[in-house]
Amino acid sequence: MPLQPTSPETDGTAQPTERLLSTAKLLFCRDGIHATGIDRIIAESGVARMTLYNRFGSKEGLLYAVLEREGEEWRDWFFSAVDAAGRTPAQKLKAVFPVLRSWFEREDYFGCAFINAVAEHDKGETRLRGLTLKHKGAVLEFFGRLAREAGINAPDALAHQIGLLMDGAIVAAMVTRQPAMADHAAAAAGAILDAALPKAA
Repeated sequence: MPLQPTSPETDGTAQPTERLLSTAKLLFCRDGIHATGIDRIIAESGVARMTLYNRFGSKEGLLYAVLEREGEEWRDWFFSAVDAAGRTPAQKLKAVFPVLRSWFEREDYFGCAFINAVAEHDKGETRLRGLTLKHKGAVLEFFGRLAREAGINAPDALAHQIGLLMDGAIVAAMVTRQPAMADHAAAAAGAILDAALPKAA
């Protein structure tokens, strides 16, 4: 599931690395990266300061690890949910925004971890941008594959169109706290898809 599905495991049963990642994941998304200090992560995870520095080197190192983990977990959830929502590639593409709505409806939905992180950091920061582009590239590749399988003539262009609508819906839902932003994006995506799909699709 996406970045905010679980609460930090601070009962001492999880391994220290997992407690650090889980705690930082929630705090970074809910409260902001710059607003979350090392002391708070340590206090809420119940992990020693030296352990954090030994495992991740710094707060930035922990952030990169959180994003790497989040990217993998979010994509696994999203791709599986979209694949399960339709039998044909066209049906799966049309399921993208209903799937996103199920994410937006969560009480612990705080937006995209990657978008939020880039927004908070120096725009010249290359490693963070690289992680974000890697994540976005994997999502676009997924959309492009479905578009090719659906027989769409310009699958990469359509993937970018769906991706832009997705990014807009994610930000709008985060700002407004209205899951229906996914429905508005779905209507726009549906028009694009209906125009692009072969008539027999």
